[in-house]
Amino acid sequence: MTPPPGPVLVKICGLSTPETLDAALDAGADLIGLVHFPRSPRHVDLAAGAALSRRAAGRAGRVALLVDPDDALLDAVTALLDPDWIQLHGREDPARVAAVRARTGRPVMKALGIAEAADLARIPAYAEVAERILLDAKPPPGAALPGGNGHAFDWTLITRAGLAPGFMLSGGLTPATVAEAIAVTGARAVDVSSGVEIRPGEKDPARIRAFVAAARAGSRKSESAD
Repeated sequence: MTPPPGPVLVKICGLSTPETLDAALDAGADLIGLVHFPRSPRHVDLAAGAALSRRAAGRAGRVALLVDPDDALLDAVTALLDPDWIQLHGREDPARVAAVRARTGRPVMKALGIAEAADLARIPAYAEVAERILLDAKPPPGAALPGGNGHAFDWTLITRAGLAPGFMLSGGLTPATVAEAIAVTGARAVDVSSGVEIRPGEKDPARIRAFVAAARAGSRKSESAD
């Protein structure tokens, strides 16, 4: 997991309308996430996702977020959304991650739920087969969704473990907390979904702009401190 050069990368996930997609693109987001998972309030069907992906092409990296996809879904998403990245947010083991990467020909971002130090022990096995590891808050017991629940985990777990900064940090980030999260963890990439919403699934353009600005400010502060 080699850290990317330059400023912190910013991903706005769960975009589902042209208006909020444009807000993320105009704010300078590096990556935009399209969720294809029917149980999620951020779900977009393949037709809508394809239109949004075409709208973002050439302006930001396009990430298709899937949960335990079968091969048929992978083929459909790859053909219709033409994503730059596949994000896996389910129970995929390292072998399945490697198979997804080979089948789609796309780099893979694998989300891992974190709640305690022991959860970090899974990172090396996944880092061998995924281009990026996304550290998200482990969903609370009984949660309907594997992510996007608006919860943060203890960021000091990362610093105590001495992780290299090539991971992407997610889980409960907001415009008010992202700069602190960057300072604490040394993250060089951050991801937000619920933290820029008015209600589940409804993104707020003003919050999107504020998040990107706060992440950029936190990045500059982190670089000046190095």
